[in-house]
Amino acid sequence: MCCGSCCSRDMPAKQQCRATIEVKVQLSEVENHINMLLEEMACHQRTASLPSKPHSTEAKVEEELQGLRVSISSPSATIGTMRDGLARLGDIYNCIGEIMSLPSSQVGLSLPQNKKMVEEELGRSLVLIDLCNSMQESLAGLKMSTQELQLVLKRGDAAVVQLKIESFIRLAKQAQKPFKKTISRTTSEGCRLVLLLTEAREVAICLLESTSQMLPKQFASSKGSKWSLVSKRIQKTKVVCKEEQLQALEQSMGGLENSAELLFRRLIQSRVSLLNILSS
Repeated sequence: MCCGSCCSRDMPAKQQCRATIEVKVQLSEVENHINMLLEEMACHQRTASLPSKPHSTEAKVEEELQGLRVSISSPSATIGTMRDGLARLGDIYNCIGEIMSLPSSQVGLSLPQNKKMVEEELGRSLVLIDLCNSMQESLAGLKMSTQELQLVLKRGDAAVVQLKIESFIRLAKQAQKPFKKTISRTTSEGCRLVLLLTEAREVAICLLESTSQMLPKQFASSKGSKWSLVSKRIQKTKVVCKEEQLQALEQSMGGLENSAELLFRRLIQSRVSLLNILSS
């Protein structure tokens, strides 16, 4: 009798405990949903908001890639254009990653007829990652070279200044070398998501190569008025002007380096996602 009454008293407590657990699970789901929304908002700070449907999202990403390709190939493109382009492309890769995380996308990429395309894209993604890493290293070296040039300029040694400028130009031209061996390979058939990755990779290579070609031009007029630093008398006002230009150049190199680093991280994440899909 006593045992039965005790059990009857315990039942409400068990039900209450179960209800509490269910509430916690629901709260956790809500929290996860909020975090996902926040991540999506961060992803689209620079890119336009993408629709919720996968096909519409893919179409929007294609539109973003085409717009970026036009932007970087414009005759009026500048170092700032390349910096912003690298950041935009990083965001685009983030959005592609969101598409790849959808169950329907993972099933599609895992199909036997698409597996070969995914494996080929994985191999080509390594080339792009190497190019991006090489660009990061070049930009870090150029930023340091610019800092050294500022110090030399303050000392007023015109001959050394010119040597530093020539050193900068050599470093900038070296950044172009990795692209000479790059072969562009595209395909027009197959899984739409893989084609999207292919298009993004082609745009990334074009963007990095255009950036490398633009770097030596920062001192292209070193023999003219803009960078005519080798003279017997370096006037103080001119030195101040050159210092300001070098500071701006240093900021440009730093901005490019940061944007290239962001893209590098996104490329790694994209490759890891593809590897996980193939191994699942």
